[in-house]
Amino acid sequence: MQGKRHVYVKNWGCQMNVYDGQKMVEVLAPLGYAPTEDAESADLIILNTCHIREKATEKLFSELGRMRAHQKKRESLIAVAGCVAQAEGAEIKKRAPYVNMVFGPQTYHRLPQMIAEVHRAGGFALDTDFPAESKFDHLPIPQSKADVAAFLTVQEGCDKFCTFCVVPYTRGAETSRPVADVVREAENLAKRGAREITLLGQNVNAYHGRGPDDDEWSLARLLSRLAEIDGVQRLRFVTSHPREMTNDLIAEFGKNPKIMPYLHLPLQSGSDEMLQAMNRKHTVADYERTIDQLRRVQPHIALSSDFIVGFPGENDVHFEETMQTVRRIGFASAYSFQYSARPGTPAALMDAQVPDPVKEERLQRLQELLRQQTAAFNDSMVGKTVPVLFDRPGHQPGQHLGRSPWLQPVHVTSPLDLHGKIVDTTIVSANATSLGGEVG
Repeated sequence: MQGKRHVYVKNWGCQMNVYDGQKMVEVLAPLGYAPTEDAESADLIILNTCHIREKATEKLFSELGRMRAHQKKRESLIAVAGCVAQAEGAEIKKRAPYVNMVFGPQTYHRLPQMIAEVHRAGGFALDTDFPAESKFDHLPIPQSKADVAAFLTVQEGCDKFCTFCVVPYTRGAETSRPVADVVREAENLAKRGAREITLLGQNVNAYHGRGPDDDEWSLARLLSRLAEIDGVQRLRFVTSHPREMTNDLIAEFGKNPKIMPYLHLPLQSGSDEMLQAMNRKHTVADYERTIDQLRRVQPHIALSSDFIVGFPGENDVHFEETMQTVRRIGFASAYSFQYSARPGTPAALMDAQVPDPVKEERLQRLQELLRQQTAAFNDSMVGKTVPVLFDRPGHQPGQHLGRSPWLQPVHVTSPLDLHGKIVDTTIVSANATSLGGEVG
């Protein structure tokens, strides 16, 4: 290969995968790899997979077929990373023998060694261990400009074992990064231009990292510390579990003005019987009490959630309970999906699997209700002046794109330089997916 080498990373799934994909690029930079958005020009193609959504494995092999054509033209390397790689490493090599590397979400810091192994042996590298040493101890400290709105992983893994979920098997047990490491990375992001930091974790509010005095810090205490960093103007965190919404974390929404008044808190179902079958270990009433507490300390808070429709055993009564719960609580946005069996999970073996046509009809009804709630929330912004963090240019000349405190996309047209700034913006229009605004 002549000249500078290029790496193409395609991320599926959660924001943590986006973060991991960025870190892979940073790990490869000392080897001379520059990122590209064009797979055809890449010397290394990395497919960073997610095992949560339906037909994840099939989508991977379909994409691998397309990447194979690019590989033949450039003799590029193909790597499969992430949770599908962790769960099905051997099967990937069996079905796609042209893949050069397969590695899980805990081992991408070893990418330089894996590439060397492939070039040396002319073959294949598989690394899906859960190493004793944290990958974060081996990642480089980047110096290039950071995104205005940046991600920072503070917690990984899950001990909850919901019956539908593969995360405990692909990401491992719950672990939290030490406070000093998180603060150091946040300070580095701020120095490089980040103004908003979103803390990431499979159960981010289960954070219990070790502090400087070897004491255990909660997420609330960590947020309080990060708010002290110069340059950090906004803080968010995702994804939370209802069981981990502790009193100190709820209180932090009321006393820490840098925490945005927006929370993604997956409910999954509005039926206690379904929640029990899912092994969620909370009830609808528990969830609603948490929401009531949050709204008392932060009256402007808006909520997002996840819902699974058609979980094994769900009947019309269970589904109607979900609809009623959604109507009572009210959500600014939500993600909803038909249940799909994940191999190796308890729910995949349950009786009373719901027929696809029933799941499809229920999902359409739920999504229409959620769409109406999102539209109503967006419409309620028209005429208000809200602080917007502008983080990227729009497609039109003079257009700027940003996010409201409630994570709504906002677009304005202005000759001013708005990039990286929080600007009071008057909302003049709204639709189902974004807001239009005017500044100055």
